[in-house]
Amino acid sequence: MQEITYTTYIKSPLGLLRISGTEQGISEIRFEEEEAIPALPESSIPTCLQACAQQLEEYFAGERQDFDLVLAPAGTAFQKQVWQELQGIPHGKTTSYLAVSRAVSGEKAIRAVGAANGRNPICIAVPCHRVIGSDGSLTGYAGGLWRKEWLLRHEGALRTATQIPLF
Repeated sequence: MQEITYTTYIKSPLGLLRISGTEQGISEIRFEEEEAIPALPESSIPTCLQACAQQLEEYFAGERQDFDLVLAPAGTAFQKQVWQELQGIPHGKTTSYLAVSRAVSGEKAIRAVGAANGRNPICIAVPCHRVIGSDGSLTGYAGGLWRKEWLLRHEGALRTATQIPLF
């Protein structure tokens, strides 16, 4: 018997977020470009989806830096390895695709790491937005580069034009 997938939505400063999952865990957090289909009543949404919605609201309010969620993304073994590595990137920090590649399977896998990063189904909680180019440039983000920039500024990982280094 196939598990039932539930979906709920939250409004964020970056637009609507769709949260999907089963009783076992979160399988997807994605930005929606259009108005959402009405979600189930809160009483019929699994606890893990309710917890995810709450933690995302805390994150956007600046009250949460790390997520404590049961994640159940669909993907290949390699993709899951990359996504696990992404979860180790601290809030307020960035890393390069090359560094992630070295950590999971060596420098030659950099394109595969980029592809896995781009297919991450659980945005924000699996922080693919914290991966940038080796030269510090902001590179692709499924939710749009403007969202990636906003998330990194929100976390303090990017300086604004008015911030000047002290040394």
